Amino acid sequence: MDCYTPLEKIIARCNEIGINCIAVADHGTIAGALKLKELAPFRVIVAEEILTPGGELMGLFLTETIPNGLSPQETIAQIRGQGGLIGIPHPFGRWPLQNSNKLTSPGILSQVDIIEVFNARTVFRSSSTKAWKLASERGLSVSAGSDAHTIREIGRAYVEMPEFDDSSDFLDCLSQGKILGHRSSPFIHFSSIWAKARKRAAFHFHPNPPTSRQRDHTERKGSC
Repeated sequence: MDCYTPLEKIIARCNEIGINCIAVADHGTIAGALKLKELAPFRVIVAEEILTPGGELMGLFLTETIPNGLSPQETIAQIRGQGGLIGIPHPFGRWPLQNSNKLTSPGILSQVDIIEVFNARTVFRSSSTKAWKLASERGLSVSAGSDAHTIREIGRAYVEMPEFDDSSDFLDCLSQGKILGHRSSPFIHFSSIWAKARKRAAFHFHPNPPTSRQRDHTERKGSC
């Protein structure tokens, strides 16, 4: 919804900088990730960023889209039902007064597998510090995310880790990983705002607004 990134360019960028595994977590759909998995010569983890009333959860190793708007518990149940892993992206937000603390209750954390402790789009280091502390206190695996909405953001944050076989092996390998990367410029957020505005305008002025299935197909081009 806030990205104009052709899948072919994602593949080219990953090949250019030596990424051999990428997790694609669009907002509210796995269509783009599934398509990229068909096209890419490297491993693609099909993921989704899912909005709940308590904040955003991330499902990894999914096979079906999970709708936004479900309760955190319902969302977790659907992720588990697909054999997926559960993560909390940027648990303390990217900006002041923006956080997902409703998802950091003991009841939710007892069902979470991964805490994102470094997000390249997070402006303040204190958010990462609190995420690291939370993961350490709960004994949870940690990860990093570029949160890339543009080509050049891909690879800003990444994990060097051993090769894994499947989702059950992933957490063990992640625990041996090393988080690397650097923060993106705060101005990069304007690219997302511009992309969202363009898509809204295109939809508003479309003489025959596409159906939800057609929109899903179109928005695969904005996956990252």
